[in-house]
Amino acid sequence: MNDPPHSDPRADLEAKTAFLLSPGSYPGFAGTVELVETHMARVFLTDRYAYKMKKAVRTDYLDFSTLALREHACREELRLNRRLTSEVYLAVVPLSLGSDGRLRLGDHDDEGNGEVVEWLVKMRRLPLETCLTECIAEVSAAELAPLLRHLCDFYRAAQPLAVDPVAYLRGLQQQVEHHRQQLLAPGLGLEQAGIHAVADFLLAVTRREAGLLGQRAVDGRIVEGHGDLRPEHCFLTEPPQVIDCLEFNFALRCVDPLDELGYLALECELLGRRDLGDDILSAYRRACADPAPALLEYFYKAYRALVRAQLAAAHLQDGAIAEPQKWRAKARRYLDAARHYGRRADAHAA
Repeated sequence: MNDPPHSDPRADLEAKTAFLLSPGSYPGFAGTVELVETHMARVFLTDRYAYKMKKAVRTDYLDFSTLALREHACREELRLNRRLTSEVYLAVVPLSLGSDGRLRLGDHDDEGNGEVVEWLVKMRRLPLETCLTECIAEVSAAELAPLLRHLCDFYRAAQPLAVDPVAYLRGLQQQVEHHRQQLLAPGLGLEQAGIHAVADFLLAVTRREAGLLGQRAVDGRIVEGHGDLRPEHCFLTEPPQVIDCLEFNFALRCVDPLDELGYLALECELLGRRDLGDDILSAYRRACADPAPALLEYFYKAYRALVRAQLAAAHLQDGAIAEPQKWRAKARRYLDAARHYGRRADAHAA
């Protein structure tokens, strides 16, 4: 396929995108290619596979600004996601520029003169109807149980990380302050008093319950987890699959499983299935023999709700967006959830 005129496929995101949107770029495929865009990537969907191409972006928590960094991130995505999936993350595939000036999805041209200009993660597509967000209204506790066993087996097998309890507390506090400042950005239209109330509460708990939180690190409860455990990443297939872990930042994957599964429970509750949220944490406590008090569960949920509020609000800073009220309402909903769990934490405080 010819590239768009006057573009350099080595650096031009749109030239690469145009090539990857062409069905002829995928050997043996004659259907339609669908594009899904996120902040950090463009994902190209064929009938059976998904190809994820990372954008050349850099933020305070990731750096994809060079081809070498994107290749490393792709290989990490493959390695890390294989921990919770089977036969889903297939390969890291090069996008090459041949000596004839044309792009090819593959290594080099026949003469060996190809130049790799991008890297993509190739994945097997999973049935959409098995995604937890798609079936959450009807799914039963029995149908969810294999996924929970899969996750609990993962946490039990994970090597505890040597985390200094003071550093663990400091990391939580820094994250709270970061999300507070992001939510207070001008133009977001969010109530500042409510943001301060949530952040102040969370910081107060880290000081008041420093012994409880620090003991999680002392007891070896902190592991390298998934990092972004939401219902849309969970598939109730046989066996269950958990995709799209947070591959680009090790520190953000260093989590307490009670925090991470509390995050999944929170999202299920906000989708109308509080019962599933209760099932998730009950299954974890039994399987991983974790006697953590309810106060800790509610603290983690309030913290995750603050994080999600900031991520929703970040969409309002993307320039011209089609539905600003949607993202503003979503941020407010998460802030409301954070206040709710803060009240529940206070009710269980010693």
